[in-house]
Amino acid sequence: MAARTNDSPPDGGRGTEPPAPAEPRHDRTRDEAAHHRGPDEGRARTGAPGRPPRETDRRRAPRVPPAAPHADGDGRGPGAAGPDGAGQRVGAGQRIGAPRRFSAAARRSRGARRTVCAGLLAVALTAGAVAVGEGGGEGRAGAAGAAPAVVAGVLAGGELGAGIRSLQAHLRAQPRDFGGWATLGTAYVEQARTQGDPSRYPQAEQALERSLALEPGNEQALAGQAALAAARHDFTGALAYADRALKQNPYSERALCSRIDALVELGRYEEAAGAAATADRRRPGVPVFTRYAYVRELRGDVRTAREVLRRALDSASSPADVAYVATALGQLAWNRGEYGTALAHYARALAADDGHLPALEGRARAQAASGDRAGAVKTLEQVVARSPLPGPLVALGELYEDRGADGDRARARDQYALVDAWTALARAGGVEADLDTALAAADHGDAGDALRAARAEWDRRHSVHTADALAWALHVNGRDEEALPYARRATATGYRSAAFLYHRGMIEKATGRDRAARGSLTAALELNPGFSPLGARAARAALKELEGAR
Repeated sequence: MAARTNDSPPDGGRGTEPPAPAEPRHDRTRDEAAHHRGPDEGRARTGAPGRPPRETDRRRAPRVPPAAPHADGDGRGPGAAGPDGAGQRVGAGQRIGAPRRFSAAARRSRGARRTVCAGLLAVALTAGAVAVGEGGGEGRAGAAGAAPAVVAGVLAGGELGAGIRSLQAHLRAQPRDFGGWATLGTAYVEQARTQGDPSRYPQAEQALERSLALEPGNEQALAGQAALAAARHDFTGALAYADRALKQNPYSERALCSRIDALVELGRYEEAAGAAATADRRRPGVPVFTRYAYVRELRGDVRTAREVLRRALDSASSPADVAYVATALGQLAWNRGEYGTALAHYARALAADDGHLPALEGRARAQAASGDRAGAVKTLEQVVARSPLPGPLVALGELYEDRGADGDRARARDQYALVDAWTALARAGGVEADLDTALAAADHGDAGDALRAARAEWDRRHSVHTADALAWALHVNGRDEEALPYARRATATGYRSAAFLYHRGMIEKATGRDRAARGSLTAALELNPGFSPLGARAARAALKELEGAR
């Protein structure tokens, strides 16, 4: 089944402009640079969408700040959240923060896991309205299309909770401010991402819909809906919303970036490259540079990706931008087994923002690969306490398994069980979580569930990550001949991933293609020998077995 293409314009997203330069421009002034690569996949596969980039179009819409990511991925479920976005009200005055819910669940016994998941789902499904909708009729007619300068200043300063509270107060006084509603909706998307709590997504949806009801077709809300759809992993919808927003404002940074994200996640890499080149011509800046670099990496051009990110880091002015780009450089280095370089980049990111979760997660993976397992465990425990996403939960569980101390097996099982809880909460918030489910269940859950989830995700999109997940799910179900074409497809674009090569090598071994298996497994370990504590161990064991059989 081919990826759907009916959402994209006939020109494949390249428009009618002349061909783009080979590398992105970096002539934008520093104050126009913002953050974020793009929605959830591309890097550590944690399901976290990217943060909404700063919007500085002619209407000067208040921008959503670069908050400390990464919620691991995103957020989940409805509810009348408290003004600071820390949690969701349940019943009279009771508020439960997502990280605390997950941490408490992690301590429950194995026999209570189903109850824990059901409880999380019930919390997520608690109905609620957008908090700022209370108190006030429709207010004054003709309200401005943007929140006041004080709100914009708070948001731009990176204080997301304070900015949301200011927006809520502003909208209680001026409920017809469609720009304010659009900004609030996008802020909720960011809050969901940074806190790993999808309960914000329904609130974001309500705020954006209210903006569109007040001003039908306004570009700010359409760009916000594109970001929301991407955060929920509805990339076909994200592409459609981004295209609608760009028809009104071809220079909308948020819409340009969401368009690149959607095409990448749909596996339409040639179109994504064209979209990145178009965005670079129209709105060069950190959000576009990081996406441009990722598209190049996916096509195997690591040299250009690294150079673009270095230039982006030079142009970054805010701590959030520095943290984001330095983390991207760290991930690029880690993918290639350059752990010392990766740790240096993560250190720079954390010097700029000591709470930057992607940098903390990346540092933990580099620590583990470098042999500092104790440091890696400690760092990942901090990450999952704040952002219980599938990626860090699985990574921590595998580190516990690899350590093998008393109680570690149970600790690992608790981490894997929390992936199920996160999935339930994500789905309640409208997130398509099948890719996360497939990846986690294939190694640490039910093989049948893994295959069902992977097939469902493949029906929606044909990215290299989806091809890899489907290949591995077929493998763990003993269907290796069927798996092999997907494993080959995952490695066909030039993107170099040790995990992909490991999966391909194990599938090749299972189908009796010993020579090919040795090549793939050797390549995986040469590229990134610490890509996974359990996976690397299995790869070495398989190679030893293959060598013994020669």
